[in-house]
Parts: sequence; structure tokens; C-alpha cells
Amino acid sequence: MTELVRNYIDGQWVEAKSGATFDSINPATEEVVAPIVKSGVEDLDLAVQAAKRAYAKWRLVPAPRRGEILYRVGQLLLEHKEDLARLMTQEMGKVITEARGDVQEAIDMAFFMGGEGRRLLGYTAPVEMPNKFGMALRDSIGVVALITPWNFPIAIPSWKSLPALIAGNTIVFKPASDTPKLGAEFVRIFAEAGIPEGVFNIVLGPGGPIGNAIADHPDVRVISFTGSTEVGYDLYARAARKGKKVSLELGGKNAIIVMDDANLELAVEAILWSAFGTTGQRCTATSRLIVQKGIRAKLTEALVARTKALKLGYGLDPSVQVGPVVSARAREGIHEYVQIGKGEGARMLCGGEMTGDESNQGKGYFYKPTLFDNVTPNMRIAQEEIFGPVLSIIETEDLDSAIQINNSVAYGLSSSLFTENVNAAFRAIRDLTTGIVYINHGTTGAEIQFPFGGTRGTGNGMREAGQTALDSFTEWKSVYVDYSGRLQRAQIDTDEVLKD
Repeated sequence: MTELVRNYIDGQWVEAKSGATFDSINPATEEVVAPIVKSGVEDLDLAVQAAKRAYAKWRLVPAPRRGEILYRVGQLLLEHKEDLARLMTQEMGKVITEARGDVQEAIDMAFFMGGEGRRLLGYTAPVEMPNKFGMALRDSIGVVALITPWNFPIAIPSWKSLPALIAGNTIVFKPASDTPKLGAEFVRIFAEAGIPEGVFNIVLGPGGPIGNAIADHPDVRVISFTGSTEVGYDLYARAARKGKKVSLELGGKNAIIVMDDANLELAVEAILWSAFGTTGQRCTATSRLIVQKGIRAKLTEALVARTKALKLGYGLDPSVQVGPVVSARAREGIHEYVQIGKGEGARMLCGGEMTGDESNQGKGYFYKPTLFDNVTPNMRIAQEEIFGPVLSIIETEDLDSAIQINNSVAYGLSSSLFTENVNAAFRAIRDLTTGIVYINHGTTGAEIQFPFGGTRGTGNGMREAGQTALDSFTEWKSVYVDYSGRLQRAQIDTDEVLKD
């Protein structure tokens, strides 16, 4: 039996107080990856109290020294990249090449945020009175709780934890219950890098009870959540009653727009990657394809042929292109949406079937990549997040109508336009109301030096990655130093300045 995966609290690997456990399951083989401790509210409180105690010292560690630990984290992630990637394929199903990319994002973020330890930029500005100086500084906040999803189980925790730590906060980390072992291995890297006891804690277990306890706990000052829109908004409302700072990254209903003048071959490659990479289980995945009338037939024909040829299977096989979805429950939800699409009158061109791995007695939670045609913008499959390998093709007359369709959904994370017309490209950049816009590229992929996040139902206006990630984990402090030797009242004594 694989060793029990435990919580990490105050520098120690410990079992849950209840003694209860649950199993992490490989979605490709349905085998047990590892037994996991099943934590409760008491375990969370122990972690929060450890983080609260550690904050008193950690906040005073000079930021460049904190950055040195993050550099070590980046180096250790690099050294353990292949092991983490293989575990990711085993625990959540992502094919091995994508799993390596997931870990690489964390490596990049560690080195980027390590560098912020020598910046954490504030600013100075002129003040109204003579012999007076003004500046604005970033200040740490306290205990930060991170609640992360299973689909990017190393990258997304890195987007949250690294800026929180470089800013001087301490952490309680609650990873998704579908990827708990990966969460524990991520924290193990920080422990090996020399993070002080209590600065980074992890609590493993079910999301509902622990999430509610995080929202209610008086010593948790900040919550950073990535997950479903419904759960995120419930958490947001609950935390607001306690006056907590909350950062939300929620759903997406992303679209690629393809104009008649697009590079057809490039568009097909990007659409396949964006719609069916990570088996469609990305908040940035393409689930709508808005196609201009003139290119629709050729594009659809090419997509059907290429989609049918995608190889499904266990992602440790490097020839596999599409892995399983994360769980049986997730697969059932995807299939329900496929039935809804049929009922709405959309035409299914391929896919639409639950399946298993033929080389492993039909085991695994696989779903065939699915294409729908004759989809109208108001259908549920064109409006609601499916979070699986389902792509809906919507015909449009021109760029203006395409942009209108793109902007008509409840989410605003990512959008894409394929065109050879530079004027059309810049109009789209201006008018697409999403947090991320791609030109001649799919809707997946992010680089850590730029803000990541969306508009409308995708979140609450906060951003991850880049320098903007620090906004979630810092407060601004304005400082004035008056060396005039007299009382000077800004906005009141300004006329006296001209008399001096």
C-alpha cells in the first residue's frame, strides 16, 4: 500500500484529528494513487494558528531573503519536474507533455516572484507642502488561505502561493480533493527549500466543510479561490460578512473567431489544442467556435477529420493526445450537456460517447472529443460552461456579429481571433470584452509575467500572475515624512506656501 499522504502543519507531517482517510484515484486506470488524510475544521484551525504564529517573524524577514527561498523552490521544481509531471498524469489524467508544462509554469513563477523580492515596487510622488516627502508602500496582510482546483494542480497553486509568500504573508493551502497528493508534493518542495515552520501549511480533505471554515475563520485575512462560479460566489458572500479580502478565478466560455481570410491550417491546429487539450478541462479551453460563413465548410470538414483521429488513452504514453476526464462524476456531467445539445437541435458531427481504455479492459473515465454544428448563440451548450471536450460551431456573417456573439455570455476570460487583416485584429483587441485576447493563437496558454483573469462571471476583478498578482496579497500604505518643523495642513495651508 502506498504511504498515507498527511497534512503539513507547523513544519510537521501529521494525520487528521479524526483519523479518517479517503483515496485519490487515477482517472485513467481507476487504481488508487494513494490514501489521503480526511481533514476537518479542527485540522484547519491548527493550520491557521500555526500560520498566524509564523507570520510575526516571516513578515520581518527582508524580502530579498524571502526571494532566495523562492529561487531554491524554482530550482527544486526543476529537479523534480519529471516526477511531478508523471504523478500529475496519474492523479488527474493530463497527458505527460501537458503535465510537464504545468510544472514549468510553477518553475517560471518561482523565479519571477523570487526577483520581486528585490522590487515589490511602491512609488513616490510630489507632495503639496514644502519640506515634506510622500511615498506609497506595499505591506503584507497576514494569513492567506489558498483554495485551488485539480486541473492545474501545480501551476495554479504557484500563481497564488509565490506572490503571497514574497509579500510576507503565511499560507494555509487547501488543494482539490481530486489531486491531494500533488498538493502535498508541492508543499514538500517548499519544506526542502527551507521555508520556516508554520509559513506554509496544507490541509487535505473535502472542499465544502473546509472551505466554509476558511471563510468563517477570524484569523484568515485573505482568500484566493479558483474553481466553479457557484462555489466561488457562495464563498465570496460568506467571507464578505467577515470583511475578508477575496480573489476569485471562476468559469469561462471561451471562443475562437475564425474569419474568411484566416490561415486555415494554423486555425485547425490551434482549435484542436484549445478545445481538446487537457480534455477540455481548462477555464481557458475553447468551447465555442465562431466561424465566418465563407470558411465554415472547409474548416468544419478539416476539424471533423482531425478530431476523429485524436488518440485517447493513458497520458503516460507519449503518443496519446487526449487523456481521461478527472472523475466518473465529471464524465456524467459532460454527457448530460451533450444530450442537452442534441435536444436543443444542434447537430453532432462526431464524439458524444463515454468510453474506456481498450488496452486496459475498458477502464478509465474517457469521453470522446465532440463537435456540434448548427449551434445558435442562445443554446445552453453555447452559454454554459461544460468543462469537457465539447466544441460548438456557430456561424457568423462578419467580425462585428462575431464579437457580439463572443461577448454575449456570462463569462469573460479568454477570446481569440484568426485573421490576416491587421485592422480587424486591432478592432477585436479593442472590442472583445475578455481579460485575455489572442490573435492567431488559441485560447489556451498563459505566460506568468502578464496578468491572468477575466471579466463578468469569470471572477471579481482580481488578477493572478505578473506584478498584479501582488495586489491580492498586499495592502497599500501611504507614508508622509514632514521635516519642516511646523504643522502643515495639506489642502488648507496651500496659500501660505506661496507667501513663504
